[in-house]
Amino acid sequence: MSVQLDQVKQRAGKVLRRTLWILLAATLLFSIGYYMYRTYTISEGTRTGVLFKISKKGALFKTYEGQLQLGNSAFVTVQSTWDFSVKDEAVYRQAQQFDGKNVKLYYKQLIDAFPWQGDTDYIVYKVEAIQ
Repeated sequence: MSVQLDQVKQRAGKVLRRTLWILLAATLLFSIGYYMYRTYTISEGTRTGVLFKISKKGALFKTYEGQLQLGNSAFVTVQSTWDFSVKDEAVYRQAQQFDGKNVKLYYKQLIDAFPWQGDTDYIVYKVEAIQ
């Protein structure tokens, strides 16, 4: 009777270890896939206009957020503004110098940005002044 109980315990221990390894591998694969999905770039491009807002904000994650008044629009409306986020502090500092001026912003659009990447899915990585 004691021998059978030991065999059952050993078998149960093997099953438990195997199950934990499978769960760990599944969690790791899911995490990698989810990260790749959230950071996948679906488009890249440029937008031009007048940079009229750039700031550092956030309660939990401090991010750099900005607004651009798109070219060829006389008034600032919801349709004529473009909201964007900046991940890099150097790009943020550069953008601050062009506040109120015509700029060309280079961006990548993510499928669904993580909260620490910004409030929007549009991540600006380069700023140029337009003369």
